[in-house]
Amino acid sequence: MPLIKYIEANGTEYAVEAESGISAMEAAVKNNVPGIDGDCGGAAACATCHVYVDPDWIGKTGPAAEGLEKSMLEFAEDVHENSRLACQITLNDALNGLVLKLPEKQH
Repeated sequence: MPLIKYIEANGTEYAVEAESGISAMEAAVKNNVPGIDGDCGGAAACATCHVYVDPDWIGKTGPAAEGLEKSMLEFAEDVHENSRLACQITLNDALNGLVLKLPEKQH
């Protein structure tokens, strides 16, 4: 079970132990991490799970996928090179220790 660290813009941290095979969005919602709503249920159709992947982890998560994920990120605020939709990051043991930072504003 990977341990994921979510960090709010104000520095508040949430450590979540998650099942392998679920998305980083699902893990956050199940553990009441504020700032990740997942309004569309993980269909990459709303951008309410926008996160910044810590630069040390982008090699393991990969960048935002061309097509749907990148299109949805166009609706998010303050998008960066390391922006991802948490619903598109599938958790596994290789992501144990993953650090995801939350944007200051989330719609």
